[in-house]
Amino acid sequence: MQVLFLHNNFPAQFGALAGHLRDAGWSVWFGTQRQGLSHPSINTFHYQPHREPALEIHPYSNAWEKAVINGQSVARACLELKRSHGLNPDIVVSHSGWGPGLFVKDVWPEAKSVGYFEWYYNSPAPDVAFLDPAPPNADQRARARARNAPILLDLASVEIGFCPTEWQRSQFPEVFQDKLVTHHDGVDTAYFKPTRKQPLRLKGVDLPADADVITYVARGMEPYRGFPQFMAALSRLQAEMPNCHAVIVGEDRVAYGKKLDEGDSHKARVLAAHEFDLSRTHFVGYLSRDEYRKALAASSAHVYLTTPFVLSWSMMEAMAAGCLLVASDTAPVREVADETNAMLVDFHDTDSILRGLRSALTDADRGRRLRAAARRTIEERYAAARILGEKRRIFERLLTPVATEEAFAAAG
Repeated sequence: MQVLFLHNNFPAQFGALAGHLRDAGWSVWFGTQRQGLSHPSINTFHYQPHREPALEIHPYSNAWEKAVINGQSVARACLELKRSHGLNPDIVVSHSGWGPGLFVKDVWPEAKSVGYFEWYYNSPAPDVAFLDPAPPNADQRARARARNAPILLDLASVEIGFCPTEWQRSQFPEVFQDKLVTHHDGVDTAYFKPTRKQPLRLKGVDLPADADVITYVARGMEPYRGFPQFMAALSRLQAEMPNCHAVIVGEDRVAYGKKLDEGDSHKARVLAAHEFDLSRTHFVGYLSRDEYRKALAASSAHVYLTTPFVLSWSMMEAMAAGCLLVASDTAPVREVADETNAMLVDFHDTDSILRGLRSALTDADRGRRLRAAARRTIEERYAAARILGEKRRIFERLLTPVATEEAFAAAG
């Protein structure tokens, strides 16, 4: 069987599944905007939009035109591969929202189309309202509605769509719910697993195995992932516990939410607003996968704070690694973590976060129970070894005469 993955990034959410299908004997293709890629057993190709959206276009239509241009570049690349290499996939899997899968049905009408749906833009949006309770104005509501245009076109054309969590699936209109299956990407529990607490040596950090290490991981340093609240609590924790270190993974930028003016950053703001011992506050930027795993292995407490938004892989990988999770009591977190496997805290309340961190570093018996329970949760519900096999069987059933009914039954 032949499968084509389409995603602006590589390998993104599709890497593990692409590898699993390749190992099962499938011919695997992957189209991406990332340049200069090659893979020993996955056929990769690059697509590049020929222009940006027009400056004079209506602002509500910007995301739609961007998606159309992206989809057009994919279609052109696919038509050329169809002509030159005979590319004729049985299944096309595309990430929805950016437009790569918009026109695949026009290239291969018989191919089964599978969508990956991360988020639907409601108004008021739960993530936006969580940070700013003021109701959106008419312009903001219209912008949010218009951003869904490429997502809605994908929903109309796919045979089946995957949402990684039930919380994310619940954001989509009820009329499409029957087309969407909650099915996570899977966590590599063989790679992320509990180990004896290790010394941590990376990027200028050299900490002994018995150090109290707070880990925080996010793409950026931003309100969406509770960075200001975490840093406020950390400042107070450092004053109480002179041997406590913090290892902060991520870039000094905003990945989600409102961007700041040039030269401004949330990191600069918190460093100006609070007192820190910078010899115990380690900003390590992006880490390689192995470095990231080393950070988790050294963690005494792992902080994950989020608005009601897309749930991060990092939280579940930390749980798989047996970290002691201190997490926000918000809807996406609650789907995976509760009081039996994590310390849940109030996202908005620095006192609550501080209490959670303090308890994590001082209550050893409770910490051992929560760590073990966190690992069990990921093993039992999200282990990639099982989830990837389930996805492959769903794909196989899509190619049978009773495709959709059996595929949904397999997703169970």
